Amino acid sequence: MKVLVTGATGLIGKEIVKNLHDRGIVVHYLSTSPEKVKTKTNTKGFYWNPETGEVDETCLNGVEVIIHLAGASIAHRWTSKYKEEIVESRVLSSNLLFQLLKTHPNQVRQLISASAIGIYPSSLERIYQEDFTSIEHTFLSNVVVKWEESVEQFTRLGIKVCKLRIGLVLSKKGGAFPQLLKPIRWGMGSVLGSGKQWQSWIHIKDLARMFVFALEHELDGVYNAVAPQPVTHRDLLFSIARILQKPLFVPNTPKWVLKLILGEMHVLLFDSQKVQATKIREKGFYFKYTQLEEALRNLLKKD
Repeated sequence: MKVLVTGATGLIGKEIVKNLHDRGIVVHYLSTSPEKVKTKTNTKGFYWNPETGEVDETCLNGVEVIIHLAGASIAHRWTSKYKEEIVESRVLSSNLLFQLLKTHPNQVRQLISASAIGIYPSSLERIYQEDFTSIEHTFLSNVVVKWEESVEQFTRLGIKVCKLRIGLVLSKKGGAFPQLLKPIRWGMGSVLGSGKQWQSWIHIKDLARMFVFALEHELDGVYNAVAPQPVTHRDLLFSIARILQKPLFVPNTPKWVLKLILGEMHVLLFDSQKVQATKIREKGFYFKYTQLEEALRNLLKKD
């Protein structure tokens, strides 16, 4: 079996590729960097450029499933120009894949796309399942709506589309988690705002396993990619501090301070989404890391 992966060299992509290789699956991947286009055992790279519409059509040879992760990081200051890049990197890449499949013979039967829980409105009280539809028009929610619409078009080609709405990914190798660790390690950890905002998290290994589960079970539709037990921001920080045996003496950081430093992007730290993963569990997926303490100890065991 062959799987085409976009965003394969990113944090989540690397872990997914490792899982695919462990199952004997051959991986084709698309890269916008010619120097990253390489051929190794069970892996072959192909060049593409969604901005110019360039793509090596031979990337589809023998491919049955596409795992689509490509998209600019949201963890950069949101200038007007960069906000456009966040949206376009997702929509243009999806559109290019769609045109490629539409105009070239292929045997692709499923597309599994990354998405985000940022589609849900910030709330301290609500509990979100996949059937929630009262979307508020914030920048983040609009990004996710356009993102999901761009992959939904593949259903017109008779392809199953599965969208995994990802929460806070816990990994020491990248993403937001290492940024949470730094100040705590230095003894300068601080709860942001009230600390009551919900953090729906997932261990990187469970997330990668979920993508492969969606492939093996040919899932379609929307699934929340979060662990079963969300926690408050305060509980997350105090759990990290406890495991690292570091104090959290610094007073809470007011919201206005982060807004001054980060601009509009500060919402990433203060938005609250309590999200449930009941749907994917009902399909038979099991989490290796259901409790935050267990996940943190696995990630921090060598610290």
